[in-house]
Amino acid sequence: MKTLSIVLAALLSLSSTAQAHEVWVERDGTGPARIYLGEPGEALPEGGDPEFEKLKSPKLVPASSAAQVRKTGYIEVAAPPGDVRVIDDSVFAPWGEEGKKEGVIYYARAGRAEAKAGLPLEIVPTAANADSFTLLRNGKPVSAAKLTVISPDKWSKAFVTDAQGRVTLPLKDKGRYILSATQTEKGDLSLAGQKVATLYHIATLTFLND
Repeated sequence: MKTLSIVLAALLSLSSTAQAHEVWVERDGTGPARIYLGEPGEALPEGGDPEFEKLKSPKLVPASSAAQVRKTGYIEVAAPPGDVRVIDDSVFAPWGEEGKKEGVIYYARAGRAEAKAGLPLEIVPTAANADSFTLLRNGKPVSAAKLTVISPDKWSKAFVTDAQGRVTLPLKDKGRYILSATQTEKGDLSLAGQKVATLYHIATLTFLND
């Protein structure tokens, strides 16, 4: 019984960790992209997030053969000018009981120059450099969804998308903003060659407000 309790506690901890963690991308100008795994609302621990080692090979969209260089707490990769998009479905292996397994897919974007989506779940500006955004899932707006905003000084607030899947944000401070949204999918699904009953789709968008 004690062993079973330990296993269950570990699975619950993994579920909590996977949902709390996010993948996000930062970029300054046309410099290299920096891909992070962690909790963007918290200060990055010295040496990077404890789970960072699980971020092994995030995929740029469109695909890129550029070398990914591991730094302290992030992966650095050269990217063409413009917005940068990343997808990763291999950070956390599916967890939980057989028949009830859960999994997570991360989608990340840096920049708000393009008013279009390139990922299955994406937070998209309504126009280049706009302060309003649409949450799109497979190209369709998602209404009544929670979208969390973290300001440059780590102020955090949740907004809810309207009937058109949009939110308008009070971008008063200069610096880097991080937006995030989660969509939960249930059914007869698969991830990493395993059957899962629940998939968490977690999207982030980062941009600099000058």
